[in-house]
Amino acid sequence: MSIEMQLRAMPESDIREDWAWLEELMGAARDFDRFQAERRAGIAKLVERNFQELHEVYEAAYTLQGSRAWELPVFGGSPVYHATYAQPPFLILRPAQVREVADFLAAVSFGDLWEAARRKVLPPFSDFDEAEVKGWFLRHHTDLQAFYTRTVPTGHAVVKAFWY
Repeated sequence: MSIEMQLRAMPESDIREDWAWLEELMGAARDFDRFQAERRAGIAKLVERNFQELHEVYEAAYTLQGSRAWELPVFGGSPVYHATYAQPPFLILRPAQVREVADFLAAVSFGDLWEAARRKVLPPFSDFDEAEVKGWFLRHHTDLQAFYTRTVPTGHAVVKAFWY
């Protein structure tokens, strides 16, 4: 079993705010070949395992800047809930929010975020060297920054799925 945050950029007009429809859309993209094709096309991204901790790294921006934009890259967006709330919601970032995320990620210093968040983020990774852990999060940050920056000019929304 894997723990993943999956993102997919697509025209907002194509999105149905229906949990079952979103499950089918995002679930189909879990097919390895399809996902790789979407990733190469620049419309899909996956963050494995550490997306909660990445959210905590971004939370440091609130302390540093007083900005609420830190909430958007990982857990931001309009939720679409399962009928019984038995499954995680899907999240939809509207195009204006996608731009806000891209602007936030472009403006923030990852080094400053890391320094502000490291004491909170590092304890679960005590078996690893800090430089290695920081590298994981920097890679996630860089990949998300590229994904959101590529998405802005298309005017697309972003759908997020969380698989546990």
